[in-house]
Formats: sequence, C-alpha cells, structure tokens
Amino acid sequence: MQFDIEGNPDFGQLTVGLEPGESFLAESGSMAFMSDGTELKSKLIGGLGKALIRKVVGGESLFVGEYSHPTGGSVTFSPDRPGMIMHRKISGDTFVLTAGSFLAATPGITLKTKFVSLPAIFSGEGAFTIEVSGEGDLFFNAYGAIIEKQVDGALTVDTGHAVAWDPGLKYNVTTIGGAKSTILSGEGIVLNFTGTGTVYIQTRTLGGVARWLGGMYR
Repeated sequence: MQFDIEGNPDFGQLTVGLEPGESFLAESGSMAFMSDGTELKSKLIGGLGKALIRKVVGGESLFVGEYSHPTGGSVTFSPDRPGMIMHRKISGDTFVLTAGSFLAATPGITLKTKFVSLPAIFSGEGAFTIEVSGEGDLFFNAYGAIIEKQVDGALTVDTGHAVAWDPGLKYNVTTIGGAKSTILSGEGIVLNFTGTGTVYIQTRTLGGVARWLGGMYR
C-alpha cells in the first residue's frame, strides 16, 4: 500500500493509495476527499465489546470507516485537530497510544484499551491508553508537532503532552511534588517513564489552548 503524508508538522494530512482488493481503516469523520467510486463500510476493530470500551473510556469512535476501491483509487484523511501525523510499522510487536491519537491503520492492526491510573481521570487527560498490536501500518496524530525523546534512564512527561511510547518503557502516574505543589504551580498529572525507548511528545495541548482562550475572553 502506498501512502503520503503532507503538511507536517502544522497541518498533517494523509493520502493512501488503494489497489484493487486492498482496504484501509480510518477514524470516523477523518476523510477529507476520495476518488470517485471509493467504497465505504463501517467496521468495529476488535469486536463490539472492545470497541465499546474504546468509545466509553478511551474517547475513540465506536466505528471506523473501511475504505476500498474496485479498480484502484486514493483517499485523503485529515485529523480533527491541527498537528502532525506519524507512521509506524507494526510487525508482531506492540505500541502504546494515548486516547484520541489513533488516526488510521491497515486491517491487520488490533487496538486494545488499557486503564492507566485513577488520578489521571481527574486531570481530564491520560486516564486510558490504547495498546496497538498485530501486523501492518499504523498512523497516529498529535496536536502541534511531535518531538521524539529517547529515554535511557528516566523522563517525566505531562500527561497532556504524551502521545505515544514504546512498550518496553515502564511508567507510573503521579503529581509533581504532591497535591499542593500541583495546584499552586498549575501543573497536572505526569507520567514518570523509566527504561530504554522512545516517547512521542506533542508540543501543544487542547486543554492548554482552551484555558488560554478562556482567559482572553474573561
């Protein structure tokens, strides 16, 4: 399958070429334009039970769109927030996404929702993650650009900035310096990573921009 990502890092857009017999899965509502004759069906990734869990606790759509073309064509996808799109090849390994970061995948990809931490629920960010496995191509998106941080030891990342990470990294969820320091500093819940691997960090957060806009109109 051929694909092309344009517009990074500010306004990423993914175009996928479909050969006859190929299909492609994408987050509901992400299609921007497509070739005439493209066929679309709704599909649940992992079955109804897993899809419901992703919808209720992970913030993902219940259904994804399955695109195909009988003679060959292309489909272009745009995330609902401005930012960067990344590609990762999954070959029997796993990869961890934060809720809302999944954009699209080839049919061999499986998504599984995992609970992160009870305190993260009250932060409004990072309460659940999505474990990606299987065989195929994964596409995920961020708000703003994505910075790849190589961890060899330890790294602390705000839950609102964490997009994805390698499964070999261990992590725990906590506050910075206790509840009092968290309230006074304005910082929230963080992820403490340890081990060796890569963490993908977005340069902006929707919550931060929303608070900034709210302050402008008070």
